[in-house]
Amino acid sequence: MTDSIVTAEKLLQADAVRLNPKTPFTWASGWKSPIYCDNRKVLSLPYIREYIKSELCNVVFEKFAEAEAIAGVATAGIAWGAMVADQLKLPFIYVRPKPKEHGLGNQIEGQYNPGQKIVVVEDLVSTGKSSLQVVDVLRQNEVEVIGMVSIFNYRFPQAAEAFEQAAVPIISLTDYPNLIALALKKALIEPSEEEILLKWRSDPANWKGVS
Repeated sequence: MTDSIVTAEKLLQADAVRLNPKTPFTWASGWKSPIYCDNRKVLSLPYIREYIKSELCNVVFEKFAEAEAIAGVATAGIAWGAMVADQLKLPFIYVRPKPKEHGLGNQIEGQYNPGQKIVVVEDLVSTGKSSLQVVDVLRQNEVEVIGMVSIFNYRFPQAAEAFEQAAVPIISLTDYPNLIALALKKALIEPSEEEILLKWRSDPANWKGVS
């Protein structure tokens, strides 16, 4: 099995990913989705957590060797970012969705320097909007974002375009196509559902489920 399939297997083992094409989930955006991914569940399972942490570290070490610090995306990316930074012995910071409304009003928590080369750690990427907002905040504070790593990626076309336009290389441990391939192999979905589920990514805003 490829690393992407192994990671997808781990997420299924952790019950972090649920597939239900006949009764789709509703996202905060209002989109109907055949999949719900909650990587926070992995944090409670030490052996799977260790695997995911090691894989994230390997990506940073191999693809972004010049990294001088790790930034986690609040809130779901904080734990993973901190573990990666600890393993690689790098400084760690995290970025809030908006500045704190009290105290120092920080949006970036932790110590960083202008020009510092930073890799952002995210738990999952959907449209890329919130992930790239973090990149914008870091860049506004004169930090050099050299890339992003995530556990899961829905592989929406608009996300790929957004990351390309932002000039942010992104590497994900696994993604929706690999998960669907594994789910089919494990008989978690019917063969007749595979094409419909893969088409969901092309127009998720108007997808209504499997009839």
